[in-house]
Amino acid sequence: MSHASARPASGRSKRLPADVRRQQLLAVALRLFAARGFEATTMDEIAESAGVTKPLLYQHFASKRALYLELCDGVAQSLLEAIGKAVAAADGPRQQVEGGFAAYFHLIVTQSEAFALLFGSEVPDDPELSRAVRHVEDMLAEAVDVLIDAGLDEDHRRLLAYAVVGMAEGASRYFLTLHQRSGTPPAEPDADRAARRLAELAWAGLRTVHRD
Repeated sequence: MSHASARPASGRSKRLPADVRRQQLLAVALRLFAARGFEATTMDEIAESAGVTKPLLYQHFASKRALYLELCDGVAQSLLEAIGKAVAAADGPRQQVEGGFAAYFHLIVTQSEAFALLFGSEVPDDPELSRAVRHVEDMLAEAVDVLIDAGLDEDHRRLLAYAVVGMAEGASRYFLTLHQRSGTPPAEPDADRAARRLAELAWAGLRTVHRD
């Protein structure tokens, strides 16, 4: 079969500005990685789904690994920016905690594929790629750290920050699974409710923490 006959109706030869094409390829790759995991997804499939040739895909990304790492970094930055804005707009510490959780849960609702990429069950069995995903957790913990009482020593604060991040991850996986089982996709009011409930638990716990 010739290349011409294998092209989608839209045509693989359609030219897009390089930055637009790159974003398109990232979006396609995110969808496939989230649905199938890193190992099961191939560069051939990404190119085919994006309607481009494999050489063109490699012009933008040197390897599947490089593509995955860029996706992880982009999703992490988006999440951290959203949390940062929510925290900055809050009126006080209690509102900061709830705003941070709300930003986190809104990612699940509005960008479920991004959430699956970072925190789904298909974490790549690869040291470098696993470190990239774990680095996101480190950055989230750093964002939480600054919200915790500065009277605690650094190790104490960081321990609690990782505990809060772990609580959010575990609860958000359950939140998504619950809606998948019911067949009803989560909506923003669901995300707000979950955020309020977790913030109540986290804030109640953080307020009772004492130096030791």
